[in-house]
Amino acid sequence: MIIRQIRITPVAFLDPPLLNAAGVHQPWALRAIVEIVTDEGLTGLGETYGDLGHLGKVRECAQALIGLDVHALNTMYARVTAIVGEDAQRVPTASQERSIDRVFSAFEVACLDVRGKAAGVPVSDLLGGRVRDAVPYSAYLFYKWAGHPGAEPDRFGAALDEAGIVAQARLLIREYGFASIKLKGGVFPPDEEIAAIRALHEAFPGVPLRLDPNATWSVETSIRVARELDGALQYLEDPTAGITGMAEVAAAVPMPLATNMCVVTPEHFPPATAARAIDVLLLDHHYWGGLTRSSHIATMCDAFGLGMSMHSNSHLGISLAAMTHLAATTPNLTYACDTHTPWQNGQDVLTPGTLRFTNGSVPVPTGPGLGVELDRDALAVMNEQYEKCGIVARDDTSYMRRINPSFPSTRPRW
Repeated sequence: MIIRQIRITPVAFLDPPLLNAAGVHQPWALRAIVEIVTDEGLTGLGETYGDLGHLGKVRECAQALIGLDVHALNTMYARVTAIVGEDAQRVPTASQERSIDRVFSAFEVACLDVRGKAAGVPVSDLLGGRVRDAVPYSAYLFYKWAGHPGAEPDRFGAALDEAGIVAQARLLIREYGFASIKLKGGVFPPDEEIAAIRALHEAFPGVPLRLDPNATWSVETSIRVARELDGALQYLEDPTAGITGMAEVAAAVPMPLATNMCVVTPEHFPPATAARAIDVLLLDHHYWGGLTRSSHIATMCDAFGLGMSMHSNSHLGISLAAMTHLAATTPNLTYACDTHTPWQNGQDVLTPGTLRFTNGSVPVPTGPGLGVELDRDALAVMNEQYEKCGIVARDDTSYMRRINPSFPSTRPRW
């Protein structure tokens, strides 16, 4: 099955004003849809980031993959490395491995989709077979404004205090049936976020809770907050920056620490495990190099006794399908996964009804490949939105500073 064509279509979709440590989500979120077409007429789907710089790398690499067999993933990775590796070396702040993996992952998922379709089996079978028939996801809560400045309020409403956060949780749980809750913190002073977690703990007794301040706290603040929330949190995610800081916190707090920030390449495993900095890794196939490489990371987590969940960014249904196949085949991924799906408010590039939530879980697609189908009319609409929206890269900080010029970028903030 030889790759004859690769189509890259950037898309944009409406995003609510979700507050976070970096600022606030812009009105439009960007993604790119990858279609790999083979000489046998099969098409595989992938999804990746839509920022202009990343998009350029994806397009350049796509040309280098034409003519390869969809099974030749090692050769594909080598070609992506040859192109992206040199570019990454010219950007001192970028991780070469991470940049390569971010580009490669969408091609790998699309190839697995083709291979599954050709064999008549779901991608989960190509990854070793599912160990669960449905993958639990978590209600992902955000502090947020009622709407973007100058725009009408969105249907989710404002959530700027503990009452708003509890109301938001009730809405998402009512609509999706989630059985665990995560709050994106690092927005307000820690005592306000402690109050929000306590309010959630009271409103939803027995429901696992997580808090993620995106490394905005000092070691001392992290320890204080963790001790005050003893008994209320399932785990605390990235309270402070770096492996060394996380290790200091881990040694002093009563609950597990999780990360998707201080362990993001295989090279981070030795120092992180030696320092006992983390207990839970949040996997993300978009920057770990695809589904197969992510399954290798799961094996490393198993070897080091680390629990696993799954990280999420603003994404569409192709990513949700890939995440679900991966989580379904990862025995030690036992924490509910993160997802931004509710915040996309029904916007997608897939045919309606392809994926669904049942009691907070997504049943694993059983059709060939990813088991999803592209809605070309929706793809065309979202591509037009990309061309017209005027946003070329996600930049939560700059957008926030248009509204609040004094918004700080220093960390730790508290």
